[in-house]
Amino acid sequence: MISLRGSLIGALALAAVLPVCSETLWTARPFSSEGFTTGIEGPACDRSGAVFCVGFGDPRNIARVTPDGRAERFVALPEGSAGNGIRFDRSGRMYVADYTGHKIHRIHPTTRDRVQVVHEPRMNQPNDLAITENGTLYASDPNWKDGTGQLWRIDAQGRAHREAEGMGTTNGIEVSPDGKRLYVNESVQRRIWVFDIGADGRLGKRRLFKEFPDHGFDGMRCDVDGNLYVTRHGKGTVVKLSPSGEILREIDVLGPHPTNLCFGGDDGCTVYVTEAQAKRLVSFRVDRPGLEWARWKAAR
Repeated sequence: MISLRGSLIGALALAAVLPVCSETLWTARPFSSEGFTTGIEGPACDRSGAVFCVGFGDPRNIARVTPDGRAERFVALPEGSAGNGIRFDRSGRMYVADYTGHKIHRIHPTTRDRVQVVHEPRMNQPNDLAITENGTLYASDPNWKDGTGQLWRIDAQGRAHREAEGMGTTNGIEVSPDGKRLYVNESVQRRIWVFDIGADGRLGKRRLFKEFPDHGFDGMRCDVDGNLYVTRHGKGTVVKLSPSGEILREIDVLGPHPTNLCFGGDDGCTVYVTEAQAKRLVSFRVDRPGLEWARWKAAR
């Protein structure tokens, strides 16, 4: 188990030595080849720089997209399943939220063997995932029909603990670089909340982080400095928010329905965005590396 204090010191030290990224920034370009459906979601990068997305021809299929944008089927979930959010742990294992099966699966990066980590009938539809440095998972769990949502914590033993209920349509979810805060957005209500994370992983005090007057939200990711990148579903942008909630920048992503994003590339400064209308990935360059990429670098 990694202490929060150790995690914070490590995050600050790593952020201090990582370079400021260069090249043309904040301009989106098409990235992936064809073959995806409007259910394109995920995405997540592995150590090799490949990007993994769901919705490759079928809701069950997870694609591996090479650094030059070529997509191929990596693995298929069981019959009746449909993938959504994807995360990797520090050892390279993939976790996938299965929203029709009320499950979370773990997939080995080399053998592609699949293990069912969680099957929780009380879940509406596990949607997006966040992961801490020590491997604790958090899952958003919206009920789109009723406009409500829940939050779940999945511990190292694969036990699911309901941490919050009676929220709005919980969707995008992310942990801060110091491991002390969990960001969760409500797509329909257009609010982003932040929870305190206790030493045992349980969620504590909740407060409003940011609220918008229009358009929805979907996935979210942090960079190494704690800035939060949020997809604006319906607006066709990704907004960059400071740790205090200030809008720093908004990036057009070449389509109205961005569903999620991740950081990758050789230096961690390439953002990949899944966009549902055009059924593809787009990418753009940013000024600082993503948090998950930095964890990969530290784990090597």
